[in-house]
Amino acid sequence: MKIVLITPAGPTAHTGNRIAASRWARILRRLGHRVRVASEYDGAPADLMVALHARRSAAAIEAFKLRHPDRAVVLQLSGTDIYDTITSDPGPTLRSIELADRLVALNDLAWRVVPKRLRARLSVIYQSAEPPAGPRRPSVRHVVVSVIGHLRDVKDPLRAAEAACLLPADSRIRIEQVGRAYTSEWAERARAEMRTNPRYHWRGDVPRVAVSRLLARSHAMVISSLSEGGANVISEAAVAGVPILASRMDGNVGLLGRDYPGYFPVGNTKALARLLRRIESDPRFTRRLTAALRTRAPLFAARRELAAWRRLLGELRQPR
Repeated sequence: MKIVLITPAGPTAHTGNRIAASRWARILRRLGHRVRVASEYDGAPADLMVALHARRSAAAIEAFKLRHPDRAVVLQLSGTDIYDTITSDPGPTLRSIELADRLVALNDLAWRVVPKRLRARLSVIYQSAEPPAGPRRPSVRHVVVSVIGHLRDVKDPLRAAEAACLLPADSRIRIEQVGRAYTSEWAERARAEMRTNPRYHWRGDVPRVAVSRLLARSHAMVISSLSEGGANVISEAAVAGVPILASRMDGNVGLLGRDYPGYFPVGNTKALARLLRRIESDPRFTRRLTAALRTRAPLFAARRELAAWRRLLGELRQPR
């Protein structure tokens, strides 16, 4: 098939949408399809549209369906779609969801916000991650806790830095954060935090190889988001065997499972500080996290993601 893959333009090539689009383009090409990646639909012929982000791809989806009403659209629901605009600005988001022939979510609790009449269209495809090329070597000098993600409101990006300030004076915890600041205000907040918090260092936007190296020397990773559709960094950390401390909300629970022992309440700095202290001082806790992640890691295997796409596209070819 000839597939047009629509992904909204972002401020950096390292946004979740752009990374997902690149990976899915590779998968679809491996399955034998011709794939063109674009930020909007220009009317060029295509047998199928795969679109990321219901609201931001709404115009492209509408245009494709007007031109090709008998051809399918597969829509990946972003965290913003299912945990924000579906209630705050439902018009374009719901219109895209209704037009799509199939819906793809990245976590297995996303069904709860999809309208009941459309849930039969929904599939969960976990984002995969490749095992690290080399062995994991946690830092000896510090207890490194990584925070990987762009600095913007929904990520609650300085929660780990603030939690580190509550640790005892003898703590060796060091918070290392990578990711682009989406606004000048967030950049200044991160720089101000570095000036007053010796346990925090922000490195800005970095290449993927630098993210892999940071994970390899991390004792743990924090994902403190207020909401998520299904963060690929969870897949990466799980496959790398890096313990995860995660805010308890659907996007994280839908990847890590309800019984994962490393959750803290959303926005709760004191609870996160307690988990950081346990990472540093309680080897049994770290082993529990590692064991729990070992059971989840197979969900994020590349062959599983490839098989899920093969199955979904095969279903679209069946008579409706």
